[in-house]
Order: sequence, then C-alpha cells, then structure tokens
Amino acid sequence: MSPTVFATGFSMGLTLIVAIGAQNAFVLKQGLRREHVFAVFLTCALSDAILITLGVTSLGAVTAVLPWLEPVMRYGGAAFLIWYGARSLISAFTGKAALTVDCAAVPSLKATLITCLALTWLNPHVWLDTVVLLGSISTQFPGERVAFALGATAASFAFFFALAYGARFLAPLFARPAAWRVLEGVIALVMWGIAAKLVIGM
Repeated sequence: MSPTVFATGFSMGLTLIVAIGAQNAFVLKQGLRREHVFAVFLTCALSDAILITLGVTSLGAVTAVLPWLEPVMRYGGAAFLIWYGARSLISAFTGKAALTVDCAAVPSLKATLITCLALTWLNPHVWLDTVVLLGSISTQFPGERVAFALGATAASFAFFFALAYGARFLAPLFARPAAWRVLEGVIALVMWGIAAKLVIGM
C-alpha cells in the first residue's frame, strides 16, 4: 500500500468532511450534550466508510442501475432537513435551560441513531462528497484505490472522533442559555440552507 496515496486519500477526505453541514452540526450538538457520543461518532464514521467504499468500487454502476435514487434522495432529504431545522429554530426561541451534563429528557439511543442515519443517508451532499467526488478522484490511482479509500476512511474516523469528543471543551461556553440558543439558531439556518440547495438544485 502506497503511503503517498493513503495520505492523498486522507487529505482529500478531510477537506470534504470538515465543511459545515447537517451531519457535522448534529455530531457537535451530541458532543456538547454528551448524549450517545460514541454511538453517534461510530455511526457517522462507519456510514462514511461504506459510502467511500461504494464510490471507489462501483460509482458508475449505482447511478446506472438506480436512476431514480438521486431525486428521491434530494427531495426526501430536503423535507427531513426542513423539519429538523424548524425544530431547532423553535428550540432557539423557546429554550431556557442551559447545557448541563445531567440534562433531563435525554432522547433514547434508538431515536438518536435514527436521526443520525437520516442526516447521513438522506443527505445527497454526503453522497456527493463520498461516493461521487472521492469515487471519481480514486480513479487517478489505478491499482492503489484501496490505499486511497483507507486514507479517506481514516480521515472520516479522525474528524468525527475529534468533533464528537472535542465538543465537550466548549461545554463551559454553552452553560449559558444564550449561547445554546444561538447554536440552535445556527443549526436551523444550516439545515434550511442545505435544504434550499437541494430543492433549487445541487
């Protein structure tokens, strides 16, 4: 396995993943609340690993066999993001509690993972970054696609781990209700911005 190709995969994967998006915003929020952090981190990283592998091994075949997948993903994902953004905006205006480690009414693991999976698998931008872009870039390394895919996957694991567990260092800031309301408002805008792009056109 070529270390250079692995490093290229890592850097390209990291470049695409670090952009602010629905998935990252959710991981950050879970990290701040310290709710099901490991499960959320692992779900996002493993999902990326599957999608990266899909892109590197069978990019063309997927769109040829399932031409209906893109519009379904686009509008289904937009509807989900609009709903999630509305929920965050309501929380931004009505939320009064500060962030605490032992907050009440913690969502169940099942509910959290369903939301996490929806933000990942129903988001065409995630597919675009992992399957389409990384899959296309991997064609530049014939015979070394495995090294490229491993590098990109490693970047995903490293980033989501850092985001999920590094968020706790921001906890003192979000102990103030105002800071938490601002975060909820930003999350709402991010979700709606992505939804608008999906509806108008990628």
